[in-house]
Amino acid sequence: MELSIGESLLGSMCDFAVEQHPHEIILLLRGKVGREAIAIDDFLVPPMAVSGVRFAEFPLHVLPIDFSIVGTAHSHPSGALSPSVGDLNNFYSRVMMIMAHPYTIANVAAFNARGERISIRVSH
Repeated sequence: MELSIGESLLGSMCDFAVEQHPHEIILLLRGKVGREAIAIDDFLVPPMAVSGVRFAEFPLHVLPIDFSIVGTAHSHPSGALSPSVGDLNNFYSRVMMIMAHPYTIANVAAFNARGERISIRVSH
């Protein structure tokens, strides 16, 4: 499985993480799931999301029914580019992206529900 995302969209996500640093951010990823790839085409801030220096969360029960949500993205102000146990225990949908400080495209990784890394293809 591969994740594809546009460079400008990924850049916007990283910019948001920079603006909120040192707090974490949490985003919902919208896109399409294909046979070989998940294509991300939009993101949104979940309703009632809260965050702090070491966490970002949102209540699942307030999410609208939206079948285009294919996963989440969140930042790690610590710079760690791997999911924590808490990240894996709160996995939502099909993919999780992590943007690690200093929030450049080179510091982004994607994972499946088992915590295995998924390759990311960034299109221009």
